Amino acid sequence: QVQLVESGGGLVPAGGSLSLSCVASGRFFSIRVMGWYRQAPGKQRELVARITSGGGTKYADSVKGRFTISRDNAKNTVYLHMNSLKPEDTAIYYCYGDVMGPGYYDAWGQGTQVTVSS
Repeated sequence: QVQLVESGGGLVPAGGSLSLSCVASGRFFSIRVMGWYRQAPGKQRELVARITSGGGTKYADSVKGRFTISRDNAKNTVYLHMNSLKPEDTAIYYCYGDVMGPGYYDAWGQGTQVTVSS
């Protein structure tokens, strides 16, 4: 089973920047898609960005032009670089992986808190 561990969350003023990292470890063959979801209090978990093993990306409309997702397959790591942060970006950010191991399954990290102050 794969384990996903996020890091990099914290408190940042509106307009600032923050970068998140997620490292995958354990036994698996590959992670076809990695990404970031977020959940704010009282709201459903939503997709922020996803990236395939080949580098194809998808972003939520609310973060297009501000956030950039990338991955380093050799390090089994996915990143989220967040610029021009807004208070509405405040949420717990969760790392996601579409894992091919024995069979295939979705994996989730424990989450990291991002708080944007105004």
